[in-house]
Amino acid sequence: MASTSKAVSTRSILTPSMTLRGHGSLIGSMSYFPDGRRMISGSRDETARRWDLKVGKEIDEARDVCQEWVNAVAVSRDGRWVVTGGGNYHDHDGVGLKVCEVETGILKILQGHSKAISCIDISEDNTLLASGSWDNTARIWNLETGKLVAGPFESTDKVGAVQLSTDSKKLAVESNDSIGLEIWDVESQKLDVDVRIEGGGGFPPAPVFWINNNKNILAAFSFVTEDALDLYAKTIYEFDASTLKTVRTPFEGHTKTVLGLALSFDGALLASTSLDNTIKLWAFESRQILASFDV
Repeated sequence: MASTSKAVSTRSILTPSMTLRGHGSLIGSMSYFPDGRRMISGSRDETARRWDLKVGKEIDEARDVCQEWVNAVAVSRDGRWVVTGGGNYHDHDGVGLKVCEVETGILKILQGHSKAISCIDISEDNTLLASGSWDNTARIWNLETGKLVAGPFESTDKVGAVQLSTDSKKLAVESNDSIGLEIWDVESQKLDVDVRIEGGGGFPPAPVFWINNNKNILAAFSFVTEDALDLYAKTIYEFDASTLKTVRTPFEGHTKTVLGLALSFDGALLASTSLDNTIKLWAFESRQILASFDV
């Protein structure tokens, strides 16, 4: 597929404005509070930590809450809820899906998944939580009650990314190796459409996003090329959510698997990070690379 993405003429070294130190192992996920002044991070050191970004210091940590790898963290848009999802991918012990009400400190543990939690997403109205697991299922929970309200949605592979549509009527599920993408109807709990390839992958997928008033999906994906299976999900595609056919020009420029995506609130900018050790900033409409940073 042809691309209008253009590499920047010069590459820059990204210089951090602040370094937050404290975790003792791999950091699996981060999420900002709505005020933009605080952030929570989750790590394989079995802690979730909250940071004051104004002074660059840790506010508190959850050593007494987490007894497993923390693979995913999320803060609700109203700042009321903090959710952590965890578990060891290797031995599948210590599965943890925990919801904390920030103001009261009340903690709920959600039971249902049988293997490590890999990904979570909080609905736009702050009432629902979607979770994905290596038990090949996605589930939807009520944040207030902690009760399961939909699912399990049975995927054909380990779940690596989940995203609720803005109206919470649809659930996008991407497999752990970026080789399967599914759209589920939440009310009927039936699969609407999916696209899948055999083999390849090997790395957790980047997040998926609903865009264009829930008509389209943005995701990094592996496709079979004319020559061979592309082992790296290095290209970011826009899909029609009703058919999962690709639309428009893809975002091309990374040389290895895309691990992270972030879309600006106005939808004008897309940031991506990859195993090629670069962070790229894209103009969403033109698909042009505005900046590329070596890290």
